[in-house]
Amino acid sequence: MAVDNGDFVRVNFTGKVKETDEVFDTTYDEVAQEAGIFEENKTYKPIPIVVGGNHLLPAIEEAIIGLEEGDTKHIEVDSDNAFGPRDPKMIQLVPMKEFRKQGMNPVPGMRIQSEGASGKILTVNGGRVKVDFNHELAGKDLIYDVQVTEIIEDESEKIKSMIELHYSNPNVDIDKTEISIEDGVANIKLDEMAKFDQQSYMDITFARFRIAKDIWDNIDEITKVNFVDGFEKREESDDEEDEE
Repeated sequence: MAVDNGDFVRVNFTGKVKETDEVFDTTYDEVAQEAGIFEENKTYKPIPIVVGGNHLLPAIEEAIIGLEEGDTKHIEVDSDNAFGPRDPKMIQLVPMKEFRKQGMNPVPGMRIQSEGASGKILTVNGGRVKVDFNHELAGKDLIYDVQVTEIIEDESEKIKSMIELHYSNPNVDIDKTEISIEDGVANIKLDEMAKFDQQSYMDITFARFRIAKDIWDNIDEITKVNFVDGFEKREESDDEEDEE
């Protein structure tokens, strides 16, 4: 079975800057450690995507169409089809007092967040700080080595894969998620640990919306997604009653 647009698949990949061969992203822990980009809180394993769902660069998703499970492909993506050209207008001078208000001491190389945009401090001169808000990979041609590790066919597993992709809670066991599909409605009951998530209500709601949208956009028979939160009364044991 070859990969087609709209398929749910799992992929491993390593991304490099073509000019320098520098690794900037990977799903392999050993590659991340060797490249000096290993993150302790990140799980390194094949990631689930929907082909054509813009979960990876569109050029990558298009390139894996036609591959079979287990196939690999070397993909070159020019800057225009990656993160775009560098825009000089995205390099801005920010008054030092704005950093002082936030209790920050800006230094070259520091990364900051401002109004939802990520930037890198280039220089600090007197009362002005030069910040580059271009994407780190803007203007760079990229290379990806991609392997299709699995083509997901079971509908419940497709739904679980989107939960895995969008709902980043390491304490939630995806195998304990309960899925039922009936009359075009998918009911999702997450692992009990999801009830104790420390993320904001807005973040959780947005994650659930992205899961639902990927499901109804790519599984024809599903038009509605319900997230079921249930709380059951816990019966006290004899030992607990004795302690009281």
